[in-house]
Amino acid sequence: MTGTPGRTRDTAVAVVATTREVLARPELREGEGLLAPWERRRLAGIRLPSRRDDVVASRLLVRLCVARFTGLPPAESTPAQLCPDCGRHGHGRPYLPGQPGVGVSLSHADGLVAAAVGPGPVGIDVEPSTRRPGPSRILRRLLSETEFAEAVAQPDPGPALLRLWVRREARLKAGRDDLRLVEWTDRDRAAVVTVAGTTATTIFTVATAASPEALSPTGTDSGAPWSPTASPPPTPTAPRTRPGV
Repeated sequence: MTGTPGRTRDTAVAVVATTREVLARPELREGEGLLAPWERRRLAGIRLPSRRDDVVASRLLVRLCVARFTGLPPAESTPAQLCPDCGRHGHGRPYLPGQPGVGVSLSHADGLVAAAVGPGPVGIDVEPSTRRPGPSRILRRLLSETEFAEAVAQPDPGPALLRLWVRREARLKAGRDDLRLVEWTDRDRAAVVTVAGTTATTIFTVATAASPEALSPTGTDSGAPWSPTASPPPTPTAPRTRPGV
């Protein structure tokens, strides 16, 4: 399931899946055993089983994503984390040791997981399409006045506000506000997704457990513009991009 080293290094890789899909992959059957000691220590504080599964699945998915991008096996595709504020490892923005210039990001939410790897800074966020962010006083602080006004002017502002929230989270994880965005709705998984990065992005999903290939491509971003008040893309195979503003 791994790619050839350098084969796709000029294009980011993003993967969206359900927690169940990831945990069913045979090459990930060791589950938490594939995680680094610091990752397992962080799991110890999670009491809710479903949330624990989401965290484990996101950590395993990012290994599949890194393996696809670098050609390394998943067991050798472990990201690290470093906090720029306190200088301690184990939290903060993830990175790939020994892979300077490669960005990595992961996300999980209520049975959904996502990961992205690519040249330069990368950020990804996923949320259930039925989720509605709020309250308004918080959104007003986080979104621009224009974005918020356009979204709440819609007959049903919820989907537009959610998209803006996911977009903000992806940029925050990437650490920059001027990156191109790839945004789409995965209807099979009822997921809203945004990737922030510097290059085109190839979108993958996790294949069924019977497939020899862990990841199945669904498409590469088309470059078509998107606005928070527009209808979402009709299928997960037709993601749309919008230049960072």
